[in-house]
Amino acid sequence: MLELTKRFMKEEDGQDLVEYALLLVFLALAAIVTLPILGSAVNKVFSQSASTLTSGS
Repeated sequence: MLELTKRFMKEEDGQDLVEYALLLVFLALAAIVTLPILGSAVNKVFSQSASTLTSGS
């Protein structure tokens, strides 16, 4: 059993998968936090552009 535990601790095959999963989670959280902020800013710019175009000035 001790040999199995030592071999398991040295094995790094699953490490890459865990690292990519953590990176994906981090990017998803960053997108979730950033998109609402950017969405309101983009909405404001498009609203101002639309009102400028309709007023003709």
